[in-house]
Amino acid sequence: MSILIYAESAEGKFKKVAFELASYAKKVAEMMGTTVTAVTVNAGDVSELSKYGVDKVLKVTNDKLAAFNAKAYADVIKQAAQKEGTKVVVLSSTTDSLYLAPLVAVGLNAGYASNVVALPESTSPFTVKRNAFSNKAFNITEITTDVKVLGISKNSYGIKENTSSLTEEDFAPSLNDADFSVKIESVEKVTGKVTIADAEIVVSAGRGMKGPENWGMIEELAAVLGAATACSKPVSDLGWRSHSEHVGQTGKPVAANLYIAIGISGAIQHIAGINSSKVKVAINTDPEAPFFKVADYGVVGDAFQVVPQLIEKLKAFKAAQH
Repeated sequence: MSILIYAESAEGKFKKVAFELASYAKKVAEMMGTTVTAVTVNAGDVSELSKYGVDKVLKVTNDKLAAFNAKAYADVIKQAAQKEGTKVVVLSSTTDSLYLAPLVAVGLNAGYASNVVALPESTSPFTVKRNAFSNKAFNITEITTDVKVLGISKNSYGIKENTSSLTEEDFAPSLNDADFSVKIESVEKVTGKVTIADAEIVVSAGRGMKGPENWGMIEELAAVLGAATACSKPVSDLGWRSHSEHVGQTGKPVAANLYIAIGISGAIQHIAGINSSKVKVAINTDPEAPFFKVADYGVVGDAFQVVPQLIEKLKAFKAAQH
């Protein structure tokens, strides 16, 4: 009855969230006196999972699963859980896993707790701490079903090495043809850039940038920091930036370690979507901008003066480290 995680991968390599899930599951397994099993889909070398506490990997390799299919992937996880006699399934809060989790819960007749931000308060009864009200509050949720599904908020637990001895097993779940009734014509991905989903640092900008032609310095700052670029809703609505970069309650949620908001006033919907970020920095000419109320650090100044100076200071700092 090991703890089961779905270790997400892309192009054969594990996403960072896979290691965070493994770290979290290992601690839960210790609390419950059991082990950690990971199920992978078309992943490459799985040995890296052992560094974070995974004891066993069920390796699924199937060309039909080359493109993400929520119903089919959920069925794979369900069958893996049933095979292992799992009582706790741990998933991430990526776009794919947010889609998967309710399907997995229904398939296993399990209770599902999303936005989990800490280890279980208790395993008997099984209670977890969760974000609530757009990350403005916490609640303690008790899951009473025999099988539990947990959705872990990104960066809420962190990555912790805990080396284990790993066994690998090929797993061939049965696939339902009906799950593949929707055909994927094409998948477009941005390459060569840090994605918002995987970013530790996000550099975001708003209408204060005055136009798309001024985004060069935002991209340069992001490149220096190894960060992803993002924008506010008005910016994407104006067509200055792609909707894929729109973050906030109505866009992509962000739970980065560092979120830098440049020229963003801080509408409530935007704040709600990025409030899980650990450190928030605001750069704005308006000292009354709402973002300053939630920012950990703030700079009142013109972005066109502040950002270039920040870039130069960061470049000098990085050069001094080498």
